[in-house]
Amino acid sequence: MSSTLSRLLAAAVLAAFTAPALHAQESTPEPEAPAADAATDDGLSMGQQPADGVGTTYSKADFDQWQQRCVKTEDGNDPCQLYQLLKDGEGTSVAEISMFALPEGGQAAAGATIIVPLETLLTAGVRFAIDSAEPKVYPFTVCAQIGCIARIGFTADELAAIKKGTKGVLTIVPAVNPKATVTLDVSLKGFTAGFDAVNASNAALPKQE
Repeated sequence: MSSTLSRLLAAAVLAAFTAPALHAQESTPEPEAPAADAATDDGLSMGQQPADGVGTTYSKADFDQWQQRCVKTEDGNDPCQLYQLLKDGEGTSVAEISMFALPEGGQAAAGATIIVPLETLLTAGVRFAIDSAEPKVYPFTVCAQIGCIARIGFTADELAAIKKGTKGVLTIVPAVNPKATVTLDVSLKGFTAGFDAVNASNAALPKQE
């Protein structure tokens, strides 16, 4: 599940850097097909170099539970996001969150993409809180084969609270049991360093016309 979700997250974040408004990205670029490798007269493969993988993601740096993940582009100007895989108390991968800065002057100082399983009760939305603060409820934007996606924004004050906080608390409701909840901890250890690194990396990219 993780690699597929990561590709969708990468596509969504790439779109976030090309438009000021948060929105869902439902398609992801197809990686380039590898060229046929050389072969001997006996039909033996001599191997080949891996394809460039334009449109795929790679991990550039780790910040405790967070990863700086970037999207490979043709010109090497790769946009990045701050990513964390969320697991339940039994160590099962349940959801993913990625965060990125937004241009100054907007209502949202940072954006996030959250992906949860398809078996989530959509009408309940996704709840997110920092430490013991009162949670906010966010709607889901779209569901696809890989899960349901919420695209949310954080104010400057909320971003500051995230940087100072210990953990985020993400809560969803399973559709098969609407009276139950699934609560996932989002570690904030390493967040500030990771977010600043991602922001600096993206700020250095050439400005798009």
